Amino acid sequence: MNLSQREAAVRRMLEQAPPPVVPPDLYGEVVRRGRRVQRRGRAVRRLLWLALIAAAVVFAVWAATARPWVEPPSDTTPPLTGW
Repeated sequence: MNLSQREAAVRRMLEQAPPPVVPPDLYGEVVRRGRRVQRRGRAVRRLLWLALIAAAVVFAVWAATARPWVEPPSDTTPPLTGW
């Protein structure tokens, strides 16, 4: 079936069938689930921000103690003392 035939078949089915009956308590259930999804999403975002901040603090503490930007002393040449 091509697109126009499928569209025509769907239109025929929709014209023949009566509209589906919606349960009366469906709206309340949908609102309850939507709020739950929003709360979970908010909690996940807060946890991700907290993890990001914790990682930044850990990195800052490591960088302050390890000082990776300082060149390490050379161990290949012995010190020249007593000349």
